[in-house]
Amino acid sequence: MSVPIEYYLILSGFMFLVGVAGVLTRRNAIIVFMSIELMLNSANLTLVTFSSYMGNSAGQLFVFFVMTVAAAEAAVGLAIIIAIFRNKLTLNIDEINILKW
Repeated sequence: MSVPIEYYLILSGFMFLVGVAGVLTRRNAIIVFMSIELMLNSANLTLVTFSSYMGNSAGQLFVFFVMTVAAAEAAVGLAIIIAIFRNKLTLNIDEINILKW
């Protein structure tokens, strides 16, 4: 007895929608960052689902590279967030206007 592909796709879609809602509604940089990571993991789940369904390991290999890039992005992103917090003393996206004169 196996789990139908629709269950994985519904879970992936729900995860992606939660990530989009987090990016659009929250103003805290850490929560926005975590929401972006949630959307990346949702895309990874979809890639693994279709890779398993089609019997091809190319999708799983692509997920490996996406996770590698996401780990590097997390390290650089958190370093940038810490640097901005040290200068502005806030993580509210609306108050961080470093590109304005």
